[in-house]
Amino acid sequence: MTSIAVLERANVKTITPKQAKNDLFDRLMNKEAEMAVIGLGYVGLPLAVYMASTFRVKGYDINSEKVKTIQSNVDPCGELDAKVFENKDITYTDDYKELSSASFFIVAVPTPIDEHKQPNLNPLSSATTMVAKNLKKGDVVVFESTVYPGCTEEVCVPILEGISGLKYNEDFFIGYSPERINPGDEKHTFTQITKVVSGSNKETLDTVAKVYSEVVLAGVHKASSIKVAEASKIVENTQRDVNIALMNELSYIFSKAGIAISDVLEAAGTKWNFLNFFPGLVGGHCIGVDPYYLMHKANELGVTPNLITASRETNEHMYIHIGRQIERMTEKTNKNNKDISILVRGITFKENVQDLRNSKVIDLVDYLRLRGYPVTIEDPYADKNEAMDRYKIDLKEDALTDEYDVVVMGVNHDLYHEEGNLDKLIKEDGFMFDIRGTFGKYVRNRKYKTI
Repeated sequence: MTSIAVLERANVKTITPKQAKNDLFDRLMNKEAEMAVIGLGYVGLPLAVYMASTFRVKGYDINSEKVKTIQSNVDPCGELDAKVFENKDITYTDDYKELSSASFFIVAVPTPIDEHKQPNLNPLSSATTMVAKNLKKGDVVVFESTVYPGCTEEVCVPILEGISGLKYNEDFFIGYSPERINPGDEKHTFTQITKVVSGSNKETLDTVAKVYSEVVLAGVHKASSIKVAEASKIVENTQRDVNIALMNELSYIFSKAGIAISDVLEAAGTKWNFLNFFPGLVGGHCIGVDPYYLMHKANELGVTPNLITASRETNEHMYIHIGRQIERMTEKTNKNNKDISILVRGITFKENVQDLRNSKVIDLVDYLRLRGYPVTIEDPYADKNEAMDRYKIDLKEDALTDEYDVVVMGVNHDLYHEEGNLDKLIKEDGFMFDIRGTFGKYVRNRKYKTI
């Protein structure tokens, strides 16, 4: 029988039955240990609620009003039904000190950009600081916030070490699992999307993978490192940004040539391997933000990301191209801009959601107003108070009974498709401009234009 001394000299780590019993995953499963989710927005709340179907969870958010709303089984983002909150082992708090009972932390806070299009890591750093103040030996911290490759270990780990006094990969351990929440998508929900996971060592990777596998029915993919997992998220959205930018650039070209790009894409789409992307506005807090994180890291590494940068510039200024097309069409009426009424339908950053952050339709509204057009705006999903507070936009909430010179379909909301004939909103000599190009079948006796 090998002695303990021989095992120690061979640097072999032994695990006693007691230690095995106290394994973090087992303790989480037995609800002897608690999980904490920091940040209860689009990403964090679904994550916390679904995790609470198996584990004991504490959900934390800095916004006390949001916490009160969630405690009433209401999702402030409008994504989760009340029934999803039922029979879940979860409590909510706005007091970070209550996180001290947790042993497995998941950080799911926003990672926006600043006014210079540079990464704004303040929310991430603040959340990490809160975790650090509650960190104990043996704890695992998993980050879901979208960051550039290396950020978790270069920015978050030093905060955790400095405040807690604990040592990385000896006293506490790190995981990274990029979020893949798609707001407004009722098919690809948290449990139905393959989860990429990573860990600071093999044991942590296995623990993180087992935790997510208990809830994510689509399964997990073990990334080879934290940096690979971070990069995978950035690449997912950068790839879409670049492809949409190509479509937008093609729309510039074909509009000059008098060719409808929708017809071009329909024809090209008959080839089996043609990629199904369309021109349009690119806003929100994923595709319109994440590439800037990759550009930041590339510049740090001395690499000039020409294609990614050009794609961002193309998509950032697409609203100007659309605004100019509308202007050219209204010039044919021989009316002054102040006498041309415009209705913009839909200002959220994408269809079937209430999120107004980084909506490029709002940029288009500002463009049209600066040129003197009176613009009426309505959106059945957007919050009237938020629209006013954030953008000084007074949303029309009354029924649409007037006719307009121009109707701009800004967002492809399902509710708009349910209305059927849209001629009733357009003056006889007016026209519709359909940004997404999906409402043409509802315009029968009026002029119709798309990108």
